[in-house]
Amino acid sequence: MAKTYFFLIGAIFCEVAGTMLLPLSQNFTRLIPTILLAIFYLSAFYLLTFVVNKLPIAIVYATWSGLGIFTIAILGYIFFRQTLAWQAILGLFLIVIGVVLVNSFTIKLN
Repeated sequence: MAKTYFFLIGAIFCEVAGTMLLPLSQNFTRLIPTILLAIFYLSAFYLLTFVVNKLPIAIVYATWSGLGIFTIAILGYIFFRQTLAWQAILGLFLIVIGVVLVNSFTIKLN
């Protein structure tokens, strides 16, 4: 089961990396960032194919998207100087709490 979560963390990392490259691609006009973001997104979906065989897809998607949103918001604040209201920060932490709760009570498929 640890291997499954390792793949899920890898998928989250790849999705976040691809998303962080979107502004750098300048609407897909810069070749290197565009190629890298495509590789990261494809890698994220490839890794997810292993995860959905072991965990329910609803749990996988909630975890992938929730932790991705949290990470992108934090990195957007750090790298792109995007501001976050305290309500948004509270909401992000509620997402993380929700992800932890959902995964704590997950029914394993195999």
